[in-house]
Amino acid sequence: MSQSPSSQVAPIIAKDCIRTQFSKAMSDMYRLEVPAYGALLDLVISSNNRYLENNSAMVTQLQQVENIDTLSEQRHGAIRLGKASELSMMRRIFAIMGMYPVGYYDLSVANIPVHSTAFRPVESESIRSNPFRVFTSLLRLELIENEALRQKAESVLQDRDIFGDQVRRLVKLAEENKGLTIAEVGEFISAIVNVFRWHSEAAIDSALYAELLQEHPLIADVVSFKGPHINHLTPRVLDIDEVQGKIHTTGAIAKAIIEGPPKRRCPILLRQTAFLAIKEPISFAGEEQGPSEFFHAARFGEIEQRGVALTKKGRALYDKLLKETRLLTRPLNDGSNLTQYLQQITAVFNAFPDDYQELHLQQLAYFKYSICDTQIAPKIEHSTTIAELLEQGVVRIDPITYEDFLPVSAAGIFQSNLGDQGEVDFNQQPNQEQFEADLGAAVADEFMLYEQIQMDSIATCLAFFNVNN
Repeated sequence: MSQSPSSQVAPIIAKDCIRTQFSKAMSDMYRLEVPAYGALLDLVISSNNRYLENNSAMVTQLQQVENIDTLSEQRHGAIRLGKASELSMMRRIFAIMGMYPVGYYDLSVANIPVHSTAFRPVESESIRSNPFRVFTSLLRLELIENEALRQKAESVLQDRDIFGDQVRRLVKLAEENKGLTIAEVGEFISAIVNVFRWHSEAAIDSALYAELLQEHPLIADVVSFKGPHINHLTPRVLDIDEVQGKIHTTGAIAKAIIEGPPKRRCPILLRQTAFLAIKEPISFAGEEQGPSEFFHAARFGEIEQRGVALTKKGRALYDKLLKETRLLTRPLNDGSNLTQYLQQITAVFNAFPDDYQELHLQQLAYFKYSICDTQIAPKIEHSTTIAELLEQGVVRIDPITYEDFLPVSAAGIFQSNLGDQGEVDFNQQPNQEQFEADLGAAVADEFMLYEQIQMDSIATCLAFFNVNN
């Protein structure tokens, strides 16, 4: 006997769909809270449309690997958490959206007391559906040298609850039922968006806020508030240099230097820039204060241009050249040595091939292999290799987009929005083992993920020709 409609179990919504809905809800919320972000989005969309109209080869290339129709909807967010239990719960929340921890980032590389991971989709089809990512940092209290202040910060964080009973109930429900229904998804997204909202009232008094701010602005940002307000929500742009030159038209002040590799014909990894953090008035519970007496600067508008993912060999070359550049000239965030820095990094990076075929030949980057035309591809009469198929012109390669982040670039963005002029001594203190213990899971190896995407595409091509033998 079939079930009546009223007794049928509601279907579970796909994780990719939940992630897409959440990304849109977050963007809508941030646009309301930070009007300059909306103006930046308009600038990015206009630039991307113009770029695609004038670069048909880029359209063909992107269509092989990505969903080009959603290009201007792509985002990555960033949050900062204060304690291990927050990080562990955030992992469970993002898993409901098909986002998993990839990579370990040690930002003590620039004297910033956090370490991080990126929650993102990992399967190629999920990435193609919506590559939404959230760069998630955990404060490292052990790096606060002032012991008395460290204890105060730890006490504040121990007492706070950024999630609430509703979020915990929905997460438990999703884990027990292996997903959420359409009604539950709506409640879930609304609840999680509220976790990331801005709270203008601090959770501490003004005296402690001043102490934390003096120790490090990022420590004040993490400890002082009731929740981990999202501090940027980054759209993807195809020509970051053009948009960088127009950010001032939004009324915001652009960061002087684009982080990452120099401008290239064949982009690699990730280039990022931003408008500087807005100063927002804050109040303190139980304290009287004059209008606009206290301001906090944390939220800013970032844009990014993504290039091809590099192999371990390629990444080693990139890191070597970046280190060489920074030994010659370390960029200052006020832009006072911008010309010198651009000359140096451009000259040094001439050693990095700027041609996709050469990157492929030297195994410096990852590529997706695909059949040029399944209707006219000739039948192969004997067993062959992927290299022979490429040589015959029946298979093509297209760059696999880099979905992750760069620690030095992330630190550079953080510094520019925390009042630091970039004159810091690098002091690496990685602790991936502790981070994964706090997370409650191991982080995925980004190189293995890209390698798998490349190998899967090769297997698909070989299988096609085998079938047609």
